[in-house]
Amino acid sequence: MLKKFPRYPLTFGPTPIEKLDRLGKHLGGKVEIYAKREDCNSGLAFGGSKLRKLEYIVPDAIASDADTLVTVGGVQSNHTRMVAAVAAKIGMKCLLVQESWVPHDDVVYDRVGNILLSRILGAEVRLVDEGFDIGIRYSWEEALHDVKARGGRPYAIPAGASVHKYGGLGYVGFAYEVRDQEKQLGFAFDYIVVSTVTGSTHAGMIVGFAKDGRQRNVIGIDASATPAKSKAQVLSIAKRTAMLVELETELVEADVVLLQDYAYPRYGVPSEETKEAIRLCARLEGMITDPVYEGKSMQGMIDLVQKGFFPEGSRVLYAHLGGAPAINGYGYTFRNG
Repeated sequence: MLKKFPRYPLTFGPTPIEKLDRLGKHLGGKVEIYAKREDCNSGLAFGGSKLRKLEYIVPDAIASDADTLVTVGGVQSNHTRMVAAVAAKIGMKCLLVQESWVPHDDVVYDRVGNILLSRILGAEVRLVDEGFDIGIRYSWEEALHDVKARGGRPYAIPAGASVHKYGGLGYVGFAYEVRDQEKQLGFAFDYIVVSTVTGSTHAGMIVGFAKDGRQRNVIGIDASATPAKSKAQVLSIAKRTAMLVELETELVEADVVLLQDYAYPRYGVPSEETKEAIRLCARLEGMITDPVYEGKSMQGMIDLVQKGFFPEGSRVLYAHLGGAPAINGYGYTFRNG
């Protein structure tokens, strides 16, 4: 499905799958829990899920003769960090629009974690006082215009690389990679749990797992707190990606499984339950999840296991998409662990 698309390698190769045995036993031992460690996928600035997407976007950027990658995200965006790292790797400039998507208590919130790494990587960082939205941002469009006005050649990468024409391809590849690993493991996963915000990670998985009819076994945990927008965007990206890869299955709204119970109180603000999920996973497995994305999907998975959502004997694959550097922006929240 992906052979016809040029790919610029930014990752080490297939990411490892590990069994979260202690967490599974702690939750009753009725299901087996595994994690696919997308957070360990590259040596580029702590890696993460965005690199899978950017591998299929970079060839287009190079072919366009651009000299500057321009993207947008929140102050502690994993995506903007990864675009900054990729720009450094391929020898381009980078302009990052960092919007005020998250209210915060930490006075150093805009000086640590992801944004600190982006600055070290040499990106031009533009702080903008605009709230959260998964749609196309005026501040980003303005940044593209500004690069052109000063003689540069910008390449536009939307938030999360999601509504980019090739944004879903990387996680189609994820599904194929999982299938190869399942052959080695000797079993197939019954469910895949993933954090969902701008949508292309979830959408790519839907397309990739539709190949063997498992698209509805991809359980999205909403972290946007705008689930209707996110679900519509996931479906739109999935349909567009399905056309690109010539998927024979027609995707419909019911193929997007998005659970809405864990994004509260709002995007980027962890609930007490999210904080406890982060601590539990860390103290049982030594695996760090962040307060914005993975902490909420970890909370969701834990709650679903406890409620019996997954039938006894199920094998559940948790997609750890990365994002741990963002936890540095929540030092006050976790000041006592």
